[in-house]
Amino acid sequence: SSGLICPELFSAKVGAHLPELLAATAGPRVAIFYDAIPLKYPELTPPRTIARFPGYLRELLLFDGVAAISEDSAACLRDYWQWLGVTHTPVVQAIPLGVDASRPALASGATSSAIPRLLCVCTIEGRKNHLALLDACEKLWNEDLRFELQLIGMARPDTAGEALDRIDALKQAGRPLIFNGSVPAAALESAYQSCFFTVYPSLIEGFGMPVLQSLQQGKPCICSGRGALGESARGGGCVSLETISAESLSAAIRRLLQNPTEMAQLSAQARSRALRSWTDYCRNFTSWMKSLSRQN
Repeated sequence: SSGLICPELFSAKVGAHLPELLAATAGPRVAIFYDAIPLKYPELTPPRTIARFPGYLRELLLFDGVAAISEDSAACLRDYWQWLGVTHTPVVQAIPLGVDASRPALASGATSSAIPRLLCVCTIEGRKNHLALLDACEKLWNEDLRFELQLIGMARPDTAGEALDRIDALKQAGRPLIFNGSVPAAALESAYQSCFFTVYPSLIEGFGMPVLQSLQQGKPCICSGRGALGESARGGGCVSLETISAESLSAAIRRLLQNPTEMAQLSAQARSRALRSWTDYCRNFTSWMKSLSRQN
């Protein structure tokens, strides 16, 4: 049977043609919803995305179902529609994303660095909160704690100018900071293998893929315990923080660097996590999609 899947936040041009596109599809017609970050953190979101987002959320009402990538994202979408006063809405189902099925055979805390290396994998943009992480590391370096920080991720200058300037200043000051930008998959896997643990300082996410990728590689992760990130962190292998500040990050980093017993426990938890694969995701998604009925 035919159907329609819209896997991305579609443009206004596409949105204008949605009624005819949906009418031409026998059904079911579903969209994937990622997050409500433009509503929650407009100050950390590009202006064009903010302007487009309310219209996009209204256009989602035209579908038979919306698959949110986390329980938190699903709740945000339902709450927004309730706030609008909409009574007839599509089915909203949380279907968490998957990760690659293979696991590397790594020893606990394996690292090829002479000193412990911390890894942060995410785009360099405002809401990823790199400034708090950099402040935390500077505090610990000033305490003569020995470690390296490696940052991997594409730079988004529209919201990351201050963080990029701070990275440059720390490197010029001689701090053990490595900034690689975007890297190929093989280099990313090598970075995971070389790190002691990962830090994901993001303030808000629709899912939190880097947390699961870290666990998939057998490496503990320091991250937020709230929202979708908390969903990804549950089950072990993570240090979940109530707030993501320079103070909380520095305390968590210091704790793991100075407590090998806790590191070993978290590494064991990470390796034992039963993570959802992309096959699981596809199976859940298609089964749910087939269960939907036409709304209009």
